[in-house]
Amino acid sequence: MSNKQKEVVIIGGGHGQSLICKSIKDIPDIHVTAIVTVADDGGSTGRLRTLFHLPAMGDIRNVLLALSNDQNGILTALMNYRFTEENGSTTNETDVLGHNLGNLIFTALANTTHSFEESIRILSDLLHTVGDVLPVTEQIVTLNALMEDGTRVRGEKNIPTMVNTISRVFYDVPVHANINAVQAILNADVIIYGIGSLYTSILPNVIIPEITDALVHCHAPKIYFCNAMTQPGETDGYTMEDHVHALESHHCPLDTVVMANDDIPEYILDRYLDQHSIRVKATSSSHPYSLIQSSLLTFDHDLVRHDPTKVKMVMEQLLHAVVQP
Repeated sequence: MSNKQKEVVIIGGGHGQSLICKSIKDIPDIHVTAIVTVADDGGSTGRLRTLFHLPAMGDIRNVLLALSNDQNGILTALMNYRFTEENGSTTNETDVLGHNLGNLIFTALANTTHSFEESIRILSDLLHTVGDVLPVTEQIVTLNALMEDGTRVRGEKNIPTMVNTISRVFYDVPVHANINAVQAILNADVIIYGIGSLYTSILPNVIIPEITDALVHCHAPKIYFCNAMTQPGETDGYTMEDHVHALESHHCPLDTVVMANDDIPEYILDRYLDQHSIRVKATSSSHPYSLIQSSLLTFDHDLVRHDPTKVKMVMEQLLHAVVQP
């Protein structure tokens, strides 16, 4: 790469997107923009968006913390603090039990400034974040899924609970993209999808028409980081090619797929199988896109997770390979 800063856009949500952001934020000569889904309607985030009529903030908070240069600071600790149930207390819709303090701070800022994006900017300044974090839309949106048998499921939190197969995800009202997110895609030197839930983290961004159009018309190489394990209720039995087919059937263009080729201990695979999750494998040796297989995983606490250091190494190699000076 040349010394000119390169624009890297990461599209997704959940812990996977946060991991990529944390992994690559210190790579020299790049500027990171995270475009984050706001369709989450579960947990603390879901309760707050219902009570205060706000877009979902939980994934945005996680990405802000991932890009923060205040990793060990008191503000980061407070943003991660969760009010837990004690002495047999039960949660109702209006108390703080079960809430993440960062989500409450976010909500207070949004109500004070009357601007969701201004709240993000203020938190970015306080956390000394590297790069930009953009909600894909500022609308309050509800994700829907159509199953292969014709069943329709409403609400992101409900989609993985169905014993069914997802055909497509969609919104049942017109959704307009954040114009800054659209511009970031059009200005990008590299687009990254993932890591994370295929139907409930990546695709909720892509299916917004202005985002789809921007992805189709931008010339940046598009890289998909495929999950290492299938997700019960969402990608049961999926191969790598099935993941890609789901992206393409939702009009999501891609040029390169990155997947882990680490040997996973059998006892860990057995534990995942007990939870109806299996390893994602490539089943063909020929694809219309580039396939990069590399060591990407760690197995701390017997969990299959992407390792930030390994992800960074692969991303550095990709940036040199796909971004022209």
